[in-house]
Amino acid sequence: MGNTKRVMLPVTEVDLTAIKYDPLRIEAPHITGLALKFFVKLVELPLIGSLIIGHLKKQNKMNEMLRDTVIPEPPMFRPEFPPQEPESGVVFLKEDEKSEDRVEIATGCLPQYDPANNLGSDSTTFRYWKIRDYAYSYRSKITTPSMLAEHVICAIEEFSNTKPATPLLISFDAEDVRKQASASTQRFEEGNPLSILDGIFVAIKDDIDCYPHPSNGATTWLHEVRRVKKDAVSVSRLRRCGAILVGKANMHELGMGTTGVNPNYGSARNPHDLKRYTGGSSSGPAAIVASGICSAALGTDGGGSIRIPSSLCGVVGLKTTYGRTDIKGALCDGGTVEIIGPIASNVEDIILIYATIFGSSPADKISLNPSTPCLPDLSSHENSRILGSLRLGKYTEWFNDVFSPDISNNCEDALNMFSETHGSKVVEIVIPELDEMRTAHIVSIGSEAAASLMPDLQDGKGKKLTLDSRINFALFNSFTSSDYVAAQRIRRRIMYYHTELFKNVDVIITPTTGMTAPLIPESALKLGESNMKVTANLMRFIVSANLLGFPAISVPVGYDKQGLPIGLQIIGRPWCEASILRLAAAFEGLRMETKKPASYFDILKLT
Repeated sequence: MGNTKRVMLPVTEVDLTAIKYDPLRIEAPHITGLALKFFVKLVELPLIGSLIIGHLKKQNKMNEMLRDTVIPEPPMFRPEFPPQEPESGVVFLKEDEKSEDRVEIATGCLPQYDPANNLGSDSTTFRYWKIRDYAYSYRSKITTPSMLAEHVICAIEEFSNTKPATPLLISFDAEDVRKQASASTQRFEEGNPLSILDGIFVAIKDDIDCYPHPSNGATTWLHEVRRVKKDAVSVSRLRRCGAILVGKANMHELGMGTTGVNPNYGSARNPHDLKRYTGGSSSGPAAIVASGICSAALGTDGGGSIRIPSSLCGVVGLKTTYGRTDIKGALCDGGTVEIIGPIASNVEDIILIYATIFGSSPADKISLNPSTPCLPDLSSHENSRILGSLRLGKYTEWFNDVFSPDISNNCEDALNMFSETHGSKVVEIVIPELDEMRTAHIVSIGSEAAASLMPDLQDGKGKKLTLDSRINFALFNSFTSSDYVAAQRIRRRIMYYHTELFKNVDVIITPTTGMTAPLIPESALKLGESNMKVTANLMRFIVSANLLGFPAISVPVGYDKQGLPIGLQIIGRPWCEASILRLAAAFEGLRMETKKPASYFDILKLT
């Protein structure tokens, strides 16, 4: 007898009042060390491997969702956004403006800068230096980019030479950094800095092209088949503004993991506790910002890869609307869930970097019809009124489904404090089919990753991947074309639910991750690890922004009992980066305490 088919109701007929929250339970072994090596050998055997992967998929109901279910909606192969109303209290920008001009406009959207308040702040209270602090120091001749470059180089080398090694960068050329800093110093001496970003140190994730560095995506071989001839579009925009690009930041190999473990180059470690992961896949970018070495970094986010490490490292990470930033020159070029976005220590700096790098590709301008980009005017008297008018969506059962109550409690406290301060309304919401959404996401990102690398993987390069990547690709290669189409049908359903939700709320608020930074098993350092339960906890609230292409931001809101950072996530309507940036800045302003990471370099104070 054949399997009994489940027939889903048309999405318009689903009764949201009957939805029951079903906590996510992932069934998969946690394997490290030699056991992981043996498991990979089994998984890659033709018959035994397919049986193992098939069993894991059955345990997690993947085939039930994809093959044993009739999904009535047509597929949506990339995000399709309904028209959006213009945001209020914003400053509009033009995509064809020079990056230097856009970042100048962005600076005018920020609250007034008072150097006495910033550079002369109480030394007993820790806070990260902002881009405007560096800019003021350069213009006041307190220091120069060349002077700071020496401290940056020393800090990067110190991280790489510690025991155990904590490599923040995969590709680094000290002389190139000195050369860029010297050119910037000369521009300041001549009174002609390119922008407020001139002389600001920025790291670039290893899956984004930054000439002349290779782009390996943290593999050992990708540079052999993919030559870097020029900067990625986003990197070129930073360079035109005078940013000093320090090198290629460490990451989880090919972005296929959430912890940041990397046996190829060594794993970046969390500056708040070097025994713990940074989160991934943008592990190096988040860690180098959290450690104080760089003001900002560029990461990519296909499954929380900017927001997860930002949350775990206590910094801010922005995932833009799909298509808002041009991903040409990144390994994710051609995918339907991934974007390039900024990581910084504060929302103000996120705004400056975002204003520099945004700009849809010519193809996306035609197919996605993006709304006019804009920024929140944080200097406006209207800002407080706008914050008070916002409706904040919260799915309480999902919100509270975390590994430690410290996470939900801190996020709840921040939400209550924000509501009391600004008078905004918290609206209870329900989001159906969360399990189906997660399955649709992994099929989408996994199939796209496998397709983009298929020629190289079949040419023997697959055996050079780390062990956890090989398990992932064994799973990805098991997906069929019908699985992919079913996932896109689910994508349309989830888009419908969220489109309806956004008629009643302006944003959705969740914790960023379901757990704080996990410990690094000693056995994982050499051979890696596979721990899907940790992955599930880290990705619990992440997926909708990737599958549906919505903008989302992670902002720090406190610490757990072990002193590890906790992030709060704000998910917005498509193209509404200004709204989530405004909210993130307001949440940031509520924080009573920022803890200095255990591994921190006060680059500016050193001069």
